[in-house]
Amino acid sequence: MKTELQVIFGTGPLGQAVMRELLTRQVRIRMINRSGQAPVPEGVEVIAADLYDFKNIHAVTQDATVVYQCAQPAYTQWQALFPKLQASIVQGVAATGTKLIVADNLYMYGAVKGLLREDLPNAATTRKGRTRAQMAEALLNAHQQGSVRVAIARGSDFYGPGVLSSAMGDRVFPAILSGKTAAAVGNLDMPHTYTFINDFGKALVVLGEQEAALGQIWHVPNAETITTRQFLTLAFKEAGQPPKMSGMGKSMTRLAGLFIPEARETVEMMYEFEQPFVVNHNKYVQAFGNHATPSHAAIRATLDWYRQHLNL
Repeated sequence: MKTELQVIFGTGPLGQAVMRELLTRQVRIRMINRSGQAPVPEGVEVIAADLYDFKNIHAVTQDATVVYQCAQPAYTQWQALFPKLQASIVQGVAATGTKLIVADNLYMYGAVKGLLREDLPNAATTRKGRTRAQMAEALLNAHQQGSVRVAIARGSDFYGPGVLSSAMGDRVFPAILSGKTAAAVGNLDMPHTYTFINDFGKALVVLGEQEAALGQIWHVPNAETITTRQFLTLAFKEAGQPPKMSGMGKSMTRLAGLFIPEARETVEMMYEFEQPFVVNHNKYVQAFGNHATPSHAAIRATLDWYRQHLNL
């Protein structure tokens, strides 16, 4: 009988990846979103709750051993809403003593020459990068003050089953499957680390199992970094299609931003795709092992999901 309860905030691609990993463990799974509905297997509980109200968080997590924070506001509302969401979550979880494992990205480092490592300073000059830096600092301060037990897991631009709104999402994989031109972001010949969503989900669960992970930042394991052109070429090969691709630079992204708010928000982050963007995950691997899925296998799983999603 499954008695231990673990709670996932968010039912998007990363929340679903955490759920899939937890299904391999003998735990009860509860997922939280705004609607109380999500495509989940039988036995997985989905509850509607307003995560901006810490009382709701306390109510849905008071019996849990681990909480995974995979929820986020719309990309266009990060500055206004993301810190408020996190503050509510910290306050609600602190009242229960539950471990809090937070999914994060890499914006807070800013433009980096060399490998991205966990010990780099928060040097972002972008709006969203500064927001992420402030949020991470608040989490670590809360841990150091003893109000919440937290670990932070950072992934790069991700792809995989369920991932649509991403640099390596629905602008790329449907085109690959149909033999059309895949429109990627930035300079195709720059090395860029992409995170497979299942590896991100597994890393969150592993950190939730390890007391030694608490109070620290961890870069999740990724396959060997290759250029975006190499990534797409491999994807076309796996799909059995000749490679056709284009890179969308800052000017084109800025033009698209005149009509698409999400595109407008990506302009300040284009530096990540105009220079080498290589993530070092040695700290995690040395502590917990390397479970990164090889690129060809991860891309194949992603293509399979898109085939089913698009009924191809």
